[in-house]
Amino acid sequence: MKQISYDEVVELLSFKESIQVMSDCFKDHENGTIAQRERMVEILPDGKNKNVFALMPAYLGENRYFGAKIITAFPDNHALNLPSHVGEVMLFDSKNGLPVALINANAITWIRTAAVSALATDFLAKKDSSILTLFGSGQQASSHLEVILCVRPIKVVRVYDLNPKSAQVFIDKMKAIHPELEFINSSTIKEAVEDSDIICTLTPSKEAFLDAENISAGTHINAIGTFTPTTREIKSDLMKKSKVYVDDYEAAMKESGDLLIPISEGIMSAKDIKATLGEMVMGKVSARENNEEITVFDAVGLAIEDLCCAEFIYNKVK
Repeated sequence: MKQISYDEVVELLSFKESIQVMSDCFKDHENGTIAQRERMVEILPDGKNKNVFALMPAYLGENRYFGAKIITAFPDNHALNLPSHVGEVMLFDSKNGLPVALINANAITWIRTAAVSALATDFLAKKDSSILTLFGSGQQASSHLEVILCVRPIKVVRVYDLNPKSAQVFIDKMKAIHPELEFINSSTIKEAVEDSDIICTLTPSKEAFLDAENISAGTHINAIGTFTPTTREIKSDLMKKSKVYVDDYEAAMKESGDLLIPISEGIMSAKDIKATLGEMVMGKVSARENNEEITVFDAVGLAIEDLCCAEFIYNKVK
């Protein structure tokens, strides 16, 4: 059985490749040729009420592979200089059930989450989008910057973080990689979103912070940071004002607080979801129709994304 490390994943799966892998993944998902089960999330009975074990299984077909992403989330790990989320993707051969690979899940998650955002952005953001706003300066900020650059001509990157020092560390690192870009460490949310073309919310926030008042017409938002029914980043008024798209209807209606909270308030209903990413990939629905509408892509993350990336990586090294 192959064991593939974090660094090997990053070397084997480029950002441009990952966008294509995700396009193929959502095409297969929409066609019903791959399947997944609901994410299993358990809070560990250690008395701390915050450490999590999660299992995300998927099946890619009888001549392909199946398996699961197995991860833990320990929020206090940062104090120990350890990542808060760690795990592996277990890959099995569908023809005989034999395990074939154990692949670092952190690297796959880092790449595939951003790739899905970029795929949605390519359908939903204005073609000439040049100003990108990143909420949060953690691990997902760097991958989202890289993939958005693959699909839109970004010139200005605004970063907002509750810890301005963390934002500046991120900016300094990214400036060295992308000297052609202008980076701004925004001091307020209003400053961060003013006239922004694309916004990515990449935070673990339990309370919504992005409202309709300061969002310009034509903005596209990737709401990525939260994936539980009780947490959200976008306030109800902004969700109501926007055209909302999701990665998967069933998953969104079980896990997305960005949707479920305004629905519980009577402000929205499930019928307000315009389409899934798979429907856009297959050309079943129109995406952005004009440069005035605000669009939101609300993603909770799917097991099929992890397994399709794992398959792509394994096929390169087997």
